[in-house]
Amino acid sequence: MNENIKIYDTDLLVFGAGPSGIAAAIAAAKEGQETYLIEINNKIGGVMASSPGMMLGAGYPMKKSIGGFFEDFVQRMYNHRPPLAQRRLCSLENFGEEVVYDPDYATTILYEMLEEAGVKLLLNHIASKVLLENHIIKGVEVVNSQRTILLRAKTYIDCTGDGDIANMAGVPSQLGDEKGRMMGASLTFFMEKVDWQNAFKDSSDPYFTSYAKEGIREGKIHKSLAQIYMVKGFREGSVYFNTVTVADLDGLEIDSIVEASNIARKRVYELGEFFQSKVAGFEKSYISNIGPLVGIRETRKLEGMHTLTYQEISQGKKFKDGIVACDNPLDEVFRHEKNPFNSHLAALEGDYYTIPFRSLIPKEVKNLLFAGRNISADAKAFSSVRGMPQCMIMGQSVGIGASIANQEEIPVQKIDSKKVVKRLVELGVRGIGGEKL
Repeated sequence: MNENIKIYDTDLLVFGAGPSGIAAAIAAAKEGQETYLIEINNKIGGVMASSPGMMLGAGYPMKKSIGGFFEDFVQRMYNHRPPLAQRRLCSLENFGEEVVYDPDYATTILYEMLEEAGVKLLLNHIASKVLLENHIIKGVEVVNSQRTILLRAKTYIDCTGDGDIANMAGVPSQLGDEKGRMMGASLTFFMEKVDWQNAFKDSSDPYFTSYAKEGIREGKIHKSLAQIYMVKGFREGSVYFNTVTVADLDGLEIDSIVEASNIARKRVYELGEFFQSKVAGFEKSYISNIGPLVGIRETRKLEGMHTLTYQEISQGKKFKDGIVACDNPLDEVFRHEKNPFNSHLAALEGDYYTIPFRSLIPKEVKNLLFAGRNISADAKAFSSVRGMPQCMIMGQSVGIGASIANQEEIPVQKIDSKKVVKRLVELGVRGIGGEKL
């Protein structure tokens, strides 16, 4: 090893500062663990940074909050004066209630929560090497433009989305569905100064298909935009579009992501110009807050001690080690352009399922946990579990689990899930531990 490399020793390392990683780091720090949070980008937030303003959906199964970190976060926004977020019914069938919020303030609140918990944040650091011996991670080398450092911890948590740390540690994974197809990636944006009253006068079609047909027929917008998903933003006159999606890209290849982002950016402006010229209420509008790159929905799904299946969620299974409730519909988006949307109920109407803690634990690596969209799940189940609120509680659960592993000096496979669930319930997580929502 290079003698000039600086070494940091700590209790816990969390990689990836998205919804799951932030929650994991804060949870562990509050349990008394010295915790570092390492992020590859220059800003925290994950999908909240790559798709600014993305609604927090699935936090209210059966119209009741899942609680825990999610509730702590949104209550800070609700209670601010003036409020920074609003709970409202999604315009799409089966998607329930969601949280719409001011994206800049929301990110600031997350920074404040990390600071309050004492989490040590490293931005612009990329994990380059995992040192592994006998299924134990001995350290992770990270680099930025100025330095290389070696981070060593008792336990590691992978919340990178792509499962980068677990992959370097040899954890098996599956890409996409059974044919290797990954969901499409979307470039989100806002249009400002929209006359809401005229723009949303007809609410009978949440996908505004009549506009889409006209735009495609006239060659003004791309044929993939057969459904236009736009909703009122948090601020008056602001409209959020989660519409422009590019299929058949590899979310692990930066060249593929950049190419898809360039394609999507052109389609954003085509759509914006069409709305400005053809759609009532948009005459004086303009485009803002385009994501920096397309938002990636799916890459690696890691192999855990339990792989959550569609059959289990469709039966509304509530696991003994369940750590978060969910009733989010199956929401498969653009696995290929011939079948762009596939969305319907996951669990039976009026029911929910829980995500088991075992789906966040690898089979062999003894000091690694993971959370977020790298969860161990089959492709169909994954399309339901990937909501940001669920990712937050997944992160909170592994932060607690890692703390237990460190305190008891045990491999993660030996963590008593009853203790994790008990602690989550104490922290306000609902619908688990035998308790109904």
